[in-house]
Amino acid sequence: MTVMSDLDYTALFALAGTGEGLDAAQLERLNARADGLSAHLGIRYTELADARARAELPVGGHLLQPVGLVNGGAFCALAESVGSLAGIAAAGAPVVGVNNDTDFISSVREGVIEATATPIQLGRSTQLWEILMHNNGRLVARSTLRTMVMKG
Repeated sequence: MTVMSDLDYTALFALAGTGEGLDAAQLERLNARADGLSAHLGIRYTELADARARAELPVGGHLLQPVGLVNGGAFCALAESVGSLAGIAAAGAPVVGVNNDTDFISSVREGVIEATATPIQLGRSTQLWEILMHNNGRLVARSTLRTMVMKG
């Protein structure tokens, strides 16, 4: 199993307070890692910067319920993954999710789900994120994610 290197996390930590983002090569390294739920689901990060993140999730059979709709858990996992990486970049430290509240607005059968994480509140010990998920330009799910900053 390959684990994302400390260098990649160092790059994320260094974003805190800068307003800057990962460059194309750093995003490619992040997306190329072969571990974790993000990799299993197929999440591809398209932007990761201080206090913002975007990602895409191609819809495939592994995400579908028996009736052919994307399983609600895929939306929750996408939101937590995108919000958590945005939280790391904002805090300059690891974060962990402590609450994930996801509203399912419209069903999805195919295409790509695009997720955007933006901060509602960035505190020293906790953060609150809104993650909006779109498919073909329509809002399909909305999550509120609370994270806890793990500063030593």
